[in-house]
Amino acid sequence: MIRYSIMFITLLFLSAGNVTEKKPKPTIYLIGDSTVKNGSGKGDGGLWGWGSYLHQQFDTSKISIRNFALGGRSSRTFISEGLWEKVLAKLKPGDYVFIQFGHNDSSPVNDSSRARGTIKGTGEETIEIDNILTKKHEIVHTYGWYIRKYISDTKDKGAIPVVCSLVPRNIWENGKVTRASEDYGKWAKESAESGKAFYIDLNETVAGKYEILGEEYVKTKLFITDHTHTTKAGAIINAEAVVEGIRELKGCKLKKYLSPPTP
Repeated sequence: MIRYSIMFITLLFLSAGNVTEKKPKPTIYLIGDSTVKNGSGKGDGGLWGWGSYLHQQFDTSKISIRNFALGGRSSRTFISEGLWEKVLAKLKPGDYVFIQFGHNDSSPVNDSSRARGTIKGTGEETIEIDNILTKKHEIVHTYGWYIRKYISDTKDKGAIPVVCSLVPRNIWENGKVTRASEDYGKWAKESAESGKAFYIDLNETVAGKYEILGEEYVKTKLFITDHTHTTKAGAIINAEAVVEGIRELKGCKLKKYLSPPTP
């Protein structure tokens, strides 16, 4: 009896040794403003951010997508309000972080309304302020400094950063969509390059798509309340542009999680 018991225990031990732990699937974390997640992310007022439709382009049985973007935030206030800290606490090696800021970074650096602006550019200059809104002393950095911080923090967690230039607004001149190629788009690219992160020029790609559709269509179908926030149709177009950018990234393993392209 004892002999059979020992054999049974031995078999259990050997079987347990052959069981491999199931590796948790990676997660894509999205951080940004209302153009990534508008309101609660449930189509408030008929408006959507592209992050709400990115899952349609992925095999979500193999990868998860979590949208932590929040309307009204800049690259600065997403950190100062503790939102980035919550994402960092969840990050694990092999995850991805998509970073898209810029729409709100041009706001005032210090006022009683939102106090969310950043210094223009990518340098190391700073401004010390007594924040009128939060009543706290604060050191404000450049837009590029904050983007580089997201990149560095993400890498420190063993995760992969992907910087996106901001999606364009519905502003036209002579039949062309106004680009951010001389300011926030340019600075996003420079920050990605200096931080050795993947980069998707979402501003240029989406602008090109809008121009193909035409000014009248874009103004009546993709934007219904202002020149920044898109309808569902606009959000889907922007999400598709993100995926087009992913497919063009050299050396990015994220491609293997994409669903097959639709005709």
